[in-house]
Amino acid sequence: MTDLEYEVVDVFTDRPFTGNPLAVVLGADDLDTRALQAIANEFQLSETAFPMKTARKADYRLRIFTPHQELPFAGHPSIGAAWVLARRGVVAPGTVMQSCGAGVMTLEVAAEGGPVTLSGGTPTYGSAREATGLLVGLGLRQTDLAGVPRDASCGLGFTYLPVVADALARIEVDLPALRRLGLGDAAFGGLSVVAWDGRSARCRVFAYEAGVTEDPATGSAALGLGVYLVASRLVAADGPTAYTVVQGVEMGRPSRLDCVVTAVRGEAVSTSVSGAVVPVASGTIRRP
Repeated sequence: MTDLEYEVVDVFTDRPFTGNPLAVVLGADDLDTRALQAIANEFQLSETAFPMKTARKADYRLRIFTPHQELPFAGHPSIGAAWVLARRGVVAPGTVMQSCGAGVMTLEVAAEGGPVTLSGGTPTYGSAREATGLLVGLGLRQTDLAGVPRDASCGLGFTYLPVVADALARIEVDLPALRRLGLGDAAFGGLSVVAWDGRSARCRVFAYEAGVTEDPATGSAALGLGVYLVASRLVAADGPTAYTVVQGVEMGRPSRLDCVVTAVRGEAVSTSVSGAVVPVASGTIRRP
């Protein structure tokens, strides 16, 4: 059997070796879940994406794996895979429909290798969470808290913990302590620690339940952040609000995510995240 082609791209950046690296593996339609998981484990990136043949009501189907499990949805694999498919001529620039475990997602792919914009799924949010356990699990103090933690989602759920800006550099993760909190279920993306300045956010995201201790850029968390901001009354209750997320700084992989959340009467109704993509590697990998 023939080997599989792959490309590695850096997402949410315009400079190689920054942003969030992604492996996009092509032609894996005939492989079962175990084989796809083995390939993702081989790459050992936060996510590996497998675009597959056209799904119903979509241009293609995307399966997304961390080194340890499959995800129903994730931002940087969705954006990176669409960019690779457009560059290869599999899909045309413009509106692209992607089917994944969280449903059908809409992407806008710019021409000639430009940025890709991803629209999130249905916005949801939860009630306020108690902050003490979250702070302890991150090695932070009560005085580092800058708001009320809560869960929010646009396809993949995250717990958002608002902190003062200088706390981000002082985080020391205690994974056993965080796991004892039982934050998430099968659709839990991780813990997003956010320093919000009224226009933009500095973030660190810990997707430990998916086997990714820290992620340098998380599109799904950036989408959910818009929902959190509306629910927390930190942005306009009606109309669109643009905001920027900077992530990955402490990992040496700075990333920029440009986002918009639209609210109606204090409820988030839609979100989007945009990012640039740069190629860094390509090759072939054996079929498991």
